[in-house]
Amino acid sequence: MKHLRYLMVGLGVLAFLAGQMTLASDGVDLEVTTDFFSKYVWRGQNLDDDPVFQPGVAISHKGLTASVWGNLELTNINGNSGDFSELDYSLDYSAAVPGLKGLGYSVGVLYYDFPGTALKDTTEVYLGLNWHLPLSPSVTVYHDVDEADGCYVSLAFSHSIEKIAEVSPGVPVGLEMGASLGWANGTYNRYCWGTDQTEFNDLAFSLSFPFEAAGWTVTPSLNYVTLLSDDIRATDACGTASDFFYAGVGLAKKF
Repeated sequence: MKHLRYLMVGLGVLAFLAGQMTLASDGVDLEVTTDFFSKYVWRGQNLDDDPVFQPGVAISHKGLTASVWGNLELTNINGNSGDFSELDYSLDYSAAVPGLKGLGYSVGVLYYDFPGTALKDTTEVYLGLNWHLPLSPSVTVYHDVDEADGCYVSLAFSHSIEKIAEVSPGVPVGLEMGASLGWANGTYNRYCWGTDQTEFNDLAFSLSFPFEAAGWTVTPSLNYVTLLSDDIRATDACGTASDFFYAGVGLAKKF
């Protein structure tokens, strides 16, 4: 796994920052995540049609979060078996909007690195708003300031139920439901899909069932994504399929 060193460097930087922040304050959170999915679909694009492993680590302090995330391909479908095909580095600041009760915001930057692929590294900045209302609506505007030089907008809704079953006495299983609608302008779609149309690109639904085990949060999930635009469906940028169903399981722990 020749690109493992990139992820390890990122993890090392975050671990160092976490140590420094801990010396200054006890309000530092460190979270480790490891996810397995039967395929990797991102914004309607089927980037990997075979199983993937997606580890990540994040440190947070007073609304500021730095994170590193990777996509490790487990088969040779894209010629990257055992290698990371994507590494994302992000910095996010989230807080409540002053003077507006129930309204929050997030602002940040994402750097996408694609080792071992023909894709060029690129950078996005984003601004999001979220409301403390039923279905927890949120909207996030991403602008690629590098390769795509375009915009993608995600409108999302979610709802959680604390307990729907038990895996054992005293260990409840929850239910989290999510839905998102993606829109992009012609510049973004030209880069990602090869069409100049400004479109509603994709619609995604998810069901997940979190529970606690040995101090970790375990989250099995079922996911469905469909492409909405006929222009995008007609392209073969990420294969000929337009509807994707996939499953996964994630592990997460905060320290």
